[in-house]
Amino acid sequence: MTEQAAGPRTGPGPAESMRHARRAKHRSAYPYTLYVPAAVVYLVIFLVPTVMAFYFALTRWTLFDSTFVGLENFSDFLSEQNLRIGFQNTLIYAVVTSGLKVVLGLLLGVALTSKLRLRGFLRSVVFFPVLVSTVAVGITFSALLRPDTGLVNKTLALVGVDGPDWLGDANTALLSVALVDVWKGVGIATVIYIAGILSIPRDYYQAVEVDGGGAWHRFRHVTLPLSWPATYSVIILSFIGGLRSFDLIWTMTRGGPGFTSDTIASIIYKQYQAGFFGLSTAGNVLLFVVVTAIVVPLNYFLGKRQVAI
Repeated sequence: MTEQAAGPRTGPGPAESMRHARRAKHRSAYPYTLYVPAAVVYLVIFLVPTVMAFYFALTRWTLFDSTFVGLENFSDFLSEQNLRIGFQNTLIYAVVTSGLKVVLGLLLGVALTSKLRLRGFLRSVVFFPVLVSTVAVGITFSALLRPDTGLVNKTLALVGVDGPDWLGDANTALLSVALVDVWKGVGIATVIYIAGILSIPRDYYQAVEVDGGGAWHRFRHVTLPLSWPATYSVIILSFIGGLRSFDLIWTMTRGGPGFTSDTIASIIYKQYQAGFFGLSTAGNVLLFVVVTAIVVPLNYFLGKRQVAI
């Protein structure tokens, strides 16, 4: 009978493996309990109202009763005469506001991460409009942009420029609101860019300086590409906000003059005002579908361009 030489153990025994498995199970189970409060909030605040909205979009409902009408609400909403203008304005508004927030937010982020003396104060100034009520901003700028008594046109008159009726002219109403939206929201974009720029390792900038590069080279070859995660966040957040924008537009123009600055959200609100609750709910569902159909491919496209630091 030959004896087998006992070699050195190369791994844990069965009992030890079971203990490791039990410990791993307990370790993995503990963090999942932390998801429960968030899951409950998400279920109550988002999933349940979303399912209810899809149901009530198929009914003609009031506060006390509802009648199932199938796809009639969707058909009626899609036949709205100013829906094409509203959809076009919604896209223009979202593109203009998100584009300007990206450009201005990046430039302000670069400036406010440089060696400025009043850097902290200027950051507060840039972020201050974010804290102000949107309705208050709309009312204030409505007064500032009045054709005869507004401060903007009075200031332009001092240099010999005859200012237009910013909110009463179909050619300038939507753009005027979009610029006010940018003024109010660029602070968020700037904060995101500041965080993104400060997270870039200083070694990259030092390498550019060693190669003899100046400020433009640092911006072009380091800041711009490595702040892409911040750009990605700003584009997605601003674009979604632009597609859903309502309160500032309604406060400043109420969709006017005529229907020239109407967006999908303002058209939906007008249906609510008229008492067509099922019709407006169908409009909300369609807006949800439109935003999802645009943002999901955009998110996928932008996500592929993420730059790993």
